[in-house]
Amino acid sequence: MGKELNEDTTFKLSIKTMGGMAVLIFTLVSMWFVLQADIAEAKELPKPEVSKMEFQMKDANIRLSIENTEKTVDEIKQRMIRLEEKIDDLR
Repeated sequence: MGKELNEDTTFKLSIKTMGGMAVLIFTLVSMWFVLQADIAEAKELPKPEVSKMEFQMKDANIRLSIENTEKTVDEIKQRMIRLEEKIDDLR
């Protein structure tokens, strides 16, 4: 069994270890305050507006992608049909 902890138990920390712990705590607290400041600043910024032209371009791009995907799927279907026919001919 391990040692029992009681009021007579002692442990040692070097100054180097205490300094490292202080630096770690200071870093974490600093990061917290910087993060809070960034959040407050982001809340004050205006919302980005999507222009009509940008929306139309994105919409056209999405539609083109869908059409290309449909063409690709149709080509794959045709290849599958041809492969099935070839397999049937081999039987």
